[in-house]
Amino acid sequence: MEFIVKTGELEKQSSACVAVTVGENGDMGRSAKALDSLGKGIISRLLKAGDIKGKSGQSLMLHSLAGSKAERVLLLGTNSTSKALSQTDFISCARAAAAAVKQAGCKDVLLDISEQTVSDADEYWKARQLYQAFGESNYRFDQLKSDKSNKKLPLRKVTLLAATRGVANHYKRAAEHASGITSGIHTARDLGNLPGNICTPSYLATQAKSLARKHKSLSCKVLDEKQMKTLGMNSLLSVSAGSAQGARLIAMEYKGGKKGEQPIVLLGKGITFDSGGISLKPGAGMDEMKFDMCGAASVMGAMTTLCELGLPLNVVGMIASAENMPGPSATKPGDIITSMAGKTIEVLNTDAEGRLVLCDALTYAERYKPKAVVDIATLTGACIVALGHHISGMISNNDTLAEQLTGAGEKSADQVWQLPMNDDYQKQLKSNFADIANIGGPGAGTITAGCFLARFAEKFDWAHLDIAGTAWHSGANKGATGRPVALLSQYLLDRVDNQ
Repeated sequence: MEFIVKTGELEKQSSACVAVTVGENGDMGRSAKALDSLGKGIISRLLKAGDIKGKSGQSLMLHSLAGSKAERVLLLGTNSTSKALSQTDFISCARAAAAAVKQAGCKDVLLDISEQTVSDADEYWKARQLYQAFGESNYRFDQLKSDKSNKKLPLRKVTLLAATRGVANHYKRAAEHASGITSGIHTARDLGNLPGNICTPSYLATQAKSLARKHKSLSCKVLDEKQMKTLGMNSLLSVSAGSAQGARLIAMEYKGGKKGEQPIVLLGKGITFDSGGISLKPGAGMDEMKFDMCGAASVMGAMTTLCELGLPLNVVGMIASAENMPGPSATKPGDIITSMAGKTIEVLNTDAEGRLVLCDALTYAERYKPKAVVDIATLTGACIVALGHHISGMISNNDTLAEQLTGAGEKSADQVWQLPMNDDYQKQLKSNFADIANIGGPGAGTITAGCFLARFAEKFDWAHLDIAGTAWHSGANKGATGRPVALLSQYLLDRVDNQ
């Protein structure tokens, strides 16, 4: 999909579809008024008749409007074209427009958003959110269906009209960033949607190597189980012990910054299928445990975005990947293992496996002498209880890093919420037989999981993102969301702006 910027008047443009804004009580934006005049008042009459009430997120598609050079005209409700929309309402409008255009099968769409103001948002933000809404709407996953269509996705071009050259420059920057971020989101969604019999730890390693071959700035190193055993990564290996699939530790090094500059490390949990191990999960909905590698998928997505945008940063994308199965050699509740850091861990629940793969990976990350480490994981069901499916959880040992990630989440509309971490929660991880237990009891499960990881992240600034509630949808719209690729991408973009 192309993201284009043009200047001119919307009513004079030829397109498969043009979108104009309308509000309540007959309110119309400048472009809508111009088309209404050409169409002899048809838009005014539709508003008066209540065919569209102009509320935020509403839409109405018109065909062959008299006087318009466009095949279709999409009326898009924004509450008021003269008053500022909230950021949430603007995103709802953008998604509504994308859905309407997709349903109509338009090959291209043209929009003028310059007249619609948004609270605490500039022209760049508006344009990027709009481009991303259309880009994400254009996604489909049908490569495993025997009767899949060979046709290309219908929407090929999204054009924004800019009122001035200055605004056009903001739109062009937004188009470039949105294109890279959308590619990253699609990468993450593709990996997340693949079943566990295809997307194995070795498959993730192959995909990482393939990405490195495409980009000179990226290299890839993969550790197998023999190499991890030599390094003493017994915690990670305890998770894969019951599976026929070997674990992999993947490290993608992107060198776009200055030589010797400390890298940012993004670390993803890559449990390609999580049965729970000996602590077996309930059967209902277990198929969704293929999504337990969405943290790893988001790292692959962020690295895709990073490579496409060519950001002047040093970044290491790490993936700790294993399959958690109840085989004859599987780790048992009560077993005690020794991590790469030398800490002993009592495994009270084999379904709390994500922290076991991540803790060894965090220790391995020390060799990069990182500026900061951000791990991303579908770690705890408790996070869904706490925050639902709207916002990801965050725990950090550094307030500045937490503020940077919170800010990136707000800018990208991919929000996180910081949870507390102190010694009271750490005490819940006490074990009578080892240095630490891998669970802290029924209370504050998301926080104690973060506290567990914090013990292996004492040598660098670190943040943990729990995306259990945001990484995928269930039900009729079941599928990976690609979150938090947008947040991670914004965090990296902000590091460039702050250099």
